[in-house]
Amino acid sequence: MQKVTGIGGFFFRAEDPQALAEWYEEHLGISQVPADYDALPWRQEAGPTVFAPFKKNSEYFGRDEQMWMLNFRVQDLAAMVAQLERAGIKVDVDQEEYPNGKFARLYDPEGNPIELWESKS
Repeated sequence: MQKVTGIGGFFFRAEDPQALAEWYEEHLGISQVPADYDALPWRQEAGPTVFAPFKKNSEYFGRDEQMWMLNFRVQDLAAMVAQLERAGIKVDVDQEEYPNGKFARLYDPEGNPIELWESKS
């Protein structure tokens, strides 16, 4: 059986796509889509990826109409949180440490939830 080898892109609607792309680049280091085929897009480091459908009425994502949530792996959650807070971005750090690591949550300028995860492995 053939299997996919990873996520090749994440596409979503936005009120202001350019401003949102700039925010993700400035605050999370995700390069914008290249203007031509000679430039490379953002490359993620190899690591675990969880692909998990949730029940439609889950409150985990926040707003009822929210259909997705990004979870990004980070090397040092405390350093990332400090960086975001210095930029004036509110971050809620989960004080519990789980068997798989530590988590924090923030929202992009359009209210989309983002989870940060520092893996134990």
